[in-house]
Amino acid sequence: MNLIELNKIKKTYRGRNIESVVFQSLNLTIKKGDFIAFYGRSGSGKSTLLNMIGLVDRPTSGNINLEGNKINALSDDEYAFIRNKYVGFIFQDFKLIEDMTIYENVEVPMLFAKEKLSNIERKTRISKLLKELGLEGKDKAFPDELSGGQKQRVAIARALVNQPKLLLADEPTGNLDKTSADDVMKMITQIHKENETTVVIATHDPQIKDYVNRVIYVDEGSLREEE
Repeated sequence: MNLIELNKIKKTYRGRNIESVVFQSLNLTIKKGDFIAFYGRSGSGKSTLLNMIGLVDRPTSGNINLEGNKINALSDDEYAFIRNKYVGFIFQDFKLIEDMTIYENVEVPMLFAKEKLSNIERKTRISKLLKELGLEGKDKAFPDELSGGQKQRVAIARALVNQPKLLLADEPTGNLDKTSADDVMKMITQIHKENETTVVIATHDPQIKDYVNRVIYVDEGSLREEE
């Protein structure tokens, strides 16, 4: 079954005196359970594509279908609600809130979810995630007390806490050494297999090809899938 379909997507950015066309007529289907890597040079549009798939950015024209339902006409609030429900994000620079504890960072998406869990239910879910990701006992620590690999594990926990159907990662190994990068990819692979989570990664890292089942190159507004 298809999770997301992009049909005839056009995406442009307008400056004062120029219009930059990123995609002209883009089509892409992501099936439930896919594990995809987007490859492309800086500025190729792979992060823009990731943001449209993740409902952070809207296309200029064209249709996005989520589980068969068109979502283009939804209000910003409705878009945000669906994003919070369906999508978890992992970023290259972690985007942790420095003056919040690890527990509080992971908890943030839960506070905006429509499904309101009790404090005990939130604590149980967060504690389980931290343990599974090798962060047991770090709940009261702050981000500046952790290594880069540990920070990325916190970011993964935060992305998973609302149990999303779609996990998106923008250069998740970009700021990590090889050992930490391998650990992060093994975790993401395990999450994909155990939870049947659909995973899409935008990356420059050639080693990520070893983990995914679809490789798509993004170049000059077009997509080319590796056979």
